[in-house]
Amino acid sequence: MERSSHKPAIEIYSFHVDCKVTSRFAHTVVTSRIINRANESREATFEVELPKTAFITNFSMSIDGEVYPGIIKEKAAAQNEYDTAVSQGQSAGLVKIADRKLEQFQVSVSIAAASKVTFELTYEELLKRQLGKYELLLKVRPKQLVKHFQIDVHIFEPQGIQFLETDSTFMTNELIEALTEVLNETKAHISFKPTLDQQKKNSMLGETLLNGDFVVRYDVKREATAGDIQIVNGYFVHYFAPQEMPVFPKNVIFVIDRSGSMTGRKIEQTRDALLKILQDLRPEDRFSFITFNNKVAEWKSSLLPATEENVASAAALVQTLSARGGTDINRALLTAVGMLDKAEGLLERSISMIILLTDGQPTSGERNVEVIQESVQKAINGKYALFCLGFGFDVSYKFLEKMALSNGGIARRIYENADAALQLQGFYQEVATPILMQIEMQYPENSIERLTKNNFKVFFEGSEIIVSGKISNELDLLPVEIKAQSHTSNLTLKEEANVKEKEQVFQNQRYIFGNFIERLWAYLSIQQLLEKAISAQEEDQKALEAQALDLSLQYSFVTPLTSMVVTKPQQKEELANKPTEADNEKPKSLSVGAPFKRSRSRMTSEDVSGSHRLRSGTPASRRSSEIQTRGNRRMFSTVSRFRDAIGAQPVAYEHPQLLLQLPRQNERICLNIDKRSQTSVQLLSDPEQGLTVTGKLGDGVNHFVQFDINYENPPVQIHVYTHAILVSHNNKNDWLSWTKSASSTIQGLRVSVEKERSVTASLPDTVTIKISLVKFPDDFLGLYFLNTDRFSDQVTGALGQFYSKAQLESNSNNDQRAVERLLRAVSGSEHKISRLYKKDYRLESAGEPVSCWSIDLTP
Repeated sequence: MERSSHKPAIEIYSFHVDCKVTSRFAHTVVTSRIINRANESREATFEVELPKTAFITNFSMSIDGEVYPGIIKEKAAAQNEYDTAVSQGQSAGLVKIADRKLEQFQVSVSIAAASKVTFELTYEELLKRQLGKYELLLKVRPKQLVKHFQIDVHIFEPQGIQFLETDSTFMTNELIEALTEVLNETKAHISFKPTLDQQKKNSMLGETLLNGDFVVRYDVKREATAGDIQIVNGYFVHYFAPQEMPVFPKNVIFVIDRSGSMTGRKIEQTRDALLKILQDLRPEDRFSFITFNNKVAEWKSSLLPATEENVASAAALVQTLSARGGTDINRALLTAVGMLDKAEGLLERSISMIILLTDGQPTSGERNVEVIQESVQKAINGKYALFCLGFGFDVSYKFLEKMALSNGGIARRIYENADAALQLQGFYQEVATPILMQIEMQYPENSIERLTKNNFKVFFEGSEIIVSGKISNELDLLPVEIKAQSHTSNLTLKEEANVKEKEQVFQNQRYIFGNFIERLWAYLSIQQLLEKAISAQEEDQKALEAQALDLSLQYSFVTPLTSMVVTKPQQKEELANKPTEADNEKPKSLSVGAPFKRSRSRMTSEDVSGSHRLRSGTPASRRSSEIQTRGNRRMFSTVSRFRDAIGAQPVAYEHPQLLLQLPRQNERICLNIDKRSQTSVQLLSDPEQGLTVTGKLGDGVNHFVQFDINYENPPVQIHVYTHAILVSHNNKNDWLSWTKSASSTIQGLRVSVEKERSVTASLPDTVTIKISLVKFPDDFLGLYFLNTDRFSDQVTGALGQFYSKAQLESNSNNDQRAVERLLRAVSGSEHKISRLYKKDYRLESAGEPVSCWSIDLTP
């Protein structure tokens, strides 16, 4: 959550996260206390990663008893107040987008010798129910050992807690002892308070284990009624999430971009996702595909029922998807609308939707995004829902978001990472089970004011409807009525809430902040006003934003309309602004002379009028080095050997396929398998450990792209791919994503993923297996082992043979700089080995080359 200066003189001596969740509304306070033990002033940095859906509500610094508060103002007023000379390019310097779920708040301050500073940040968010659970995410990243480290999460849910789970990406057996959970019917308290020794990665080093995600997930109990109403200080919130209802049949058209910029990984991941999604269609669903570049192609002229035969036929089409040409989004969407308009045989009670996936701007046909938005909205005319998925960062998220929100859907960015296929599947699962439509939440008009949105087109299983408002008159009973259409009937649900009884529920909850429902109402109102403004006409947009601004200022929320002025000593000021998803995008105006070169083999084939796009998410400088590296790898190899020979600074010229440390010897082996012999390689087998590992070399990349780990006890198989990880046990398959840190334990076997870096499998008294994900220049996997002294003498395999009594031939001259030696494996085979410098895929930074003995092996 936070970073201090790298100088050890700056010490974080106390760090506390205190989170109170009351009826899904989370109030989190992060307090960090830092001391400068140096004899001169030093800079301390406070860094917290908070959820994108949260609003900062307060920040202050206290330095030697002097408090420096953050003050929230209208964005324009704050900017005017801010020194123009300093503000150039720094107006949002304190908050930036960290990743798909998080934003990073960061402030640095200079503190005098022997002085102390206390940082305190408060933020609030309404937890959203997705796929049947709420998730509270806390990012933990102190970057150093902390004497007093504590996380407290208090949850109070008057409906009752259905289940509760705590997950972490950095937990060890020692750290688990610092975690306590207390759970009763309506309350939970999770406390994590590791000692200094428990935090240590290594007893001899000062590195901390605390680096990753701390996640709490839960759901509440529900009765088959009109939902649950809660009331505090005259404000009410109404939660409605019906369960076990029949699912509406869907009429869904997938509109898939196959323009040139989708070439390669994107189209492959799209194919993978669509093949899985096809399997999830229900027999009563109807579906079709439209693919587009500068031309629009319909798979069939009408929607087909999701029979096994039709699904198989669609899967065959999906597998042939290739990418070239331009991007005619307008004609593709109008074709989809036309197909739904003329569709015959659709069930009367069914839900029609269009799911668009695109990675770029319209470059063919109609290119004016406002004209496209208008024509699509006119064609849909409220009849169907449009969901827009933007793949990567070349796409204009604002364009897709406005189009989706104008047509009863939502927009979502698909991040161009290893798990993009899983992201697509996850989104589809959220909208795959509609169980109610045309939902109206009705309350007595003369007694309720400031009501949030109370009409909803569709409700998907696993989500939740939330309505809030203020009770304006003295009421003993608050009556509610819900009208909706289910698949089988029209529903009317009624409920009456006893106001005094409901108020009493929260009276004795001392740790609950008293006006939380009013703040929840304000949070929800601001979110809905901002969302409504996106698709509104200009005049309406201004009025909606004005309302949202008033609420943001009244309740001290840093929203896209407000800024926080952070004052530092000596009257220095910085602004904290709330970034939006659209701020994630790269600048669109890349000049012709920008510093990057194109590799002919990587160029996309947009149509004549379309421009070639850079690969999404790849900065120009990295792109240049990537192309240069690919084109000149052999040259680097020659230069490297030449420099080694003349004794110059060594250059690491490539990653080895496999890397191992010889047991009981301070020598590393870099092992390369002859790819021509086979693509699947038996790497290691140890019957005493009950462990086998095989690897698969990739097509077109001379590295491993898959490792299969097989344990005998417990009987678990782990399949590690460059796009995801599959854990199989007792005929149950669990997918883990590379894009977020996560861990699971099966009968003592712990599998943990460090986001986009590595996956580790550890079992007590057994060798620990670690697999690195290497993203540059091509995706591949690196395998290595920890605790190798646990291997038995029976270990075999292309890699395993070197872990049992392998011996380097002693050098008669004892010349450590010798460039060639002989290695004898336990099998009796002898290998000539040569000293080379290679990149080390075990390290975060490949900047330092590693000296190793290189072997080329034909299994």
